[in-house]
Amino acid sequence: MVVIKGEQEGVLETAKLMLVSARTAPKTAGIDDIESAIITGEEKDRIATEMEKIAQERGIRGFIRDANNVRDSDAVVLIGVNGAKNSGQDCGGCGYKDCSAFDEAEKEKGKDFAGPNCMFKALDLGIALGSAVKTAALLNVDNRIMYRVGTAALRLKIMEKSTTVMGIPLSAKGKSIYFDRKFQ
Repeated sequence: MVVIKGEQEGVLETAKLMLVSARTAPKTAGIDDIESAIITGEEKDRIATEMEKIAQERGIRGFIRDANNVRDSDAVVLIGVNGAKNSGQDCGGCGYKDCSAFDEAEKEKGKDFAGPNCMFKALDLGIALGSAVKTAALLNVDNRIMYRVGTAALRLKIMEKSTTVMGIPLSAKGKSIYFDRKFQ
């Protein structure tokens, strides 16, 4: 029998409400290219293990520190966006003359994310993330937006529609585990 403490149940309910907040956050031209998921258990630990592999490959200790946070969390919310789709604004913020040139540009995978990305899709991701963490904060669930979690999730192909993903580990402990963190 698996026993789930009340705090863990609260964290999972909060995670669900965070997905609602991300989904209903305003989007450019009302077009929703946001992708989200709740990750727990073995899948959550698989992300932490992938983060440790990245730390070894790149010699970046922050991946180890953040992997420990993921393991110590009750759940992780992933929020991503398909930034390879244009927003139709023809603004040039992506580095190309207009959306047609952006669409024709070769999309390449970098170390962490694929690009180029439409600036407005990146803004949509930021607004969705802000809405989600606001919900967690209102419900007193500790959280922190972490790009390294998203990097591992993309490598594991957890969010296949997204070019950019951020992870938000969640916990309910006596003190937030996401601050006063130390490198190992």
